[in-house]
Formats: sequence, C-alpha cells, structure tokens
Amino acid sequence: MEIKGKVHCFFEQSGTFKQEFIKLGIPAEDYDIQNNFGETDHIIDLFAEIEKGYDGQPSIFDSISKDDLIMAFFPCIFFCEANTRLFRFEDSTHRLHTHRQACDDMLRRSRHRERYFELVLKMFCECDTRGLRLIVENPYSSIHYLCQYFPYRATVIDKNRSLRGDRFRKPTQYWFINCTNTTGYSYQPRKPMTINKIDDRHRDAVHEQLRKDGFFCCSEKKSVMTPDYARNFICDFIIGKEQKHSERTFFGF
Repeated sequence: MEIKGKVHCFFEQSGTFKQEFIKLGIPAEDYDIQNNFGETDHIIDLFAEIEKGYDGQPSIFDSISKDDLIMAFFPCIFFCEANTRLFRFEDSTHRLHTHRQACDDMLRRSRHRERYFELVLKMFCECDTRGLRLIVENPYSSIHYLCQYFPYRATVIDKNRSLRGDRFRKPTQYWFINCTNTTGYSYQPRKPMTINKIDDRHRDAVHEQLRKDGFFCCSEKKSVMTPDYARNFICDFIIGKEQKHSERTFFGF
C-alpha cells in the first residue's frame, strides 16, 4: 500500500504507531480524547465525530482524503473475551455482589456494549461509503463479540504478537477497509517485560476508573504494543517493506 497523504491514528495516545510511521517517512498524527502520554496531537471526542459524520454533519472525516490512511485502535472493553465471561457470571468480581447487583451490572454493561457496537459500525460504514482507507485493530478470540456479531470480517489475524517483537503473544485482529494488506514475515525475539513509569501511571489510573465504573475486564498493560511490533506490523502488512534486520519466518500469521 502506498500512502501519499498522512496516517490518522484514532484512539491512540501513546504515539507508538505514529512514531514508527514517521520514522518510515510517512507523516502521522494521534487523535484521542486524552493525552496521558503527551503524544496526542489532536485532543478530540472521536465518538462525537463518528456520530456527526454518520449523520451527514461536518466532521473530522471531511478533512481526510483517499490518499490518507486511518488506523483506529477502537476501544475493546465491551467486545473482548473477558467481557463475555462477565456476561456469563464467570468473573470473580461477581462474587462480591448479590445476584441482583450482578444482574444490574450485566444490564448496564449490555447497554454500554450496544452503544460501542453502534459507534464502531458507524465508523466502518462512514469510511466504507466515503472510500476512505481504514485499518481497525482489536483483540482476537473465537468468542470476541465482533467475531460473532459483526458484518465485517477481520482481514489479518496476528496470532502471536511476540514473534514480531511484542511483549505478549496476545492474538490481535485487523480489518482493512478500502485497502489491501501486504503479507510479510518479520521475525524478532520477544522484548523483556518492562513498562516505563508513565505507562504504569496511565495504566493504574485507567484501571482504577474502570473499577469505579464497574467495567474492569481487560488489561491495558497487555494492549500497549512495543515500537518494534508497530514497525514490524507496518512493514509486513501495510507498506510491504522487507527489513534487513529481521529474520524471515512463516510462523505467526
């Protein structure tokens, strides 16, 4: 894929993918409602922009061209496998509640999942109908909500992120809309498990808020990808660039 414009990284405030695109000579900017990492170029309510775009009102999508690429790390909290276990009363947090409290939590969680489902579908539809290139990332599992109840099917499933230099195996899926993925194999040993202080502070603050809201179900620590993984993914699946520093392998895809 040739990117003549810029990359718009939606729901990314860590700057991980943004910085790797820039290192590869591709302009990129981060968009998110928060700036806990000091990397967010545009502090913006993307949910509101998705709604406005879908309703035909002026929105962020008006300033994005077909030469650009949107890479969206859409929040997975209500779609992931851990959330499904909560709906089945299989999570230990339900033991702290009465049965009525657990049911009330499930009903509230269901309303939030419906809201997030509407937003992600509207984002897909808006980019699809406008002809904008879009890549969306989310965790992968057989019981992931978007695997079971979503009209768009994932294009790439990276079953073992650690083979491309990430800290975790954590399977991850990617949807490619209005663009075609390349297929490369950059093998790189897993990085040691180290998280810097700002990552720790951000993760702990997010987890505390999730606990207060009663929605805690997945680890953001496992969601923060390494720069090595970001670079390898971009080269393997987006721009089709073979890297001299990486060993070639046919595993991990």
